[in-house]
Amino acid sequence: MSDDVASVMAELAALEDPRMRAVNERHGDDHGVNLTKLRGVAKRIGAQQPLADDLWATGDTAARLLALLLTKPKDHTADELDTMLRQARAPKVLDWLVNYIVKKSPHAEVLRERWFVDPDPLVQAAGWALTSERIVKKPAGLDLSQLLDLIDPAMRDAPDRLQWAMNDALAQIGIHHPEYRSRALEIGERLEVLKDYPTPPNCTSPFAPLWIAEIVRRREGA
Repeated sequence: MSDDVASVMAELAALEDPRMRAVNERHGDDHGVNLTKLRGVAKRIGAQQPLADDLWATGDTAARLLALLLTKPKDHTADELDTMLRQARAPKVLDWLVNYIVKKSPHAEVLRERWFVDPDPLVQAAGWALTSERIVKKPAGLDLSQLLDLIDPAMRDAPDRLQWAMNDALAQIGIHHPEYRSRALEIGERLEVLKDYPTPPNCTSPFAPLWIAEIVRRREGA
């Protein structure tokens, strides 16, 4: 039997767990489907762009997460990805869209430049996430000093998602580019963003100075 939107939505509804929804909703994600089970559904169906498009169009968060698992990055234009980002509001959908699709898309750099200066903080956060990817993997052509100039006055008061994305960029500059490490550490210490963030044992703090120091220690085998 072939899969269609109605049958897949019924399958997702059967996987809904009210307790999981309650947990997810505390993080802004309005769905209650176990992500391992969701991946199992995606594996069974396989990549199907028309079905993925129809699932995305429902606006349902679980359906959109599944749609992203059925999508190949090369199957969307830059404008289509831009529209999808602006439609996506749930944090997990935003994460998967950026990390699974946009970062692997041939349009990633075009979108990075477009989103980096967007007035919508959720869109701009995606631009910063793509910038962090370049800081680590393809820093040539990036002005890292200018990025620090942008982070310094803006990160402390930025909306949550944008603040996290800027903080990630700050940490990656400090970790991967020793010539900027002292400045990245100074900015992080002074702004104190995420300094008191609760971090489980054996996990690295998102507070940039601690994050930088820990990863550098591991990389250098100290």
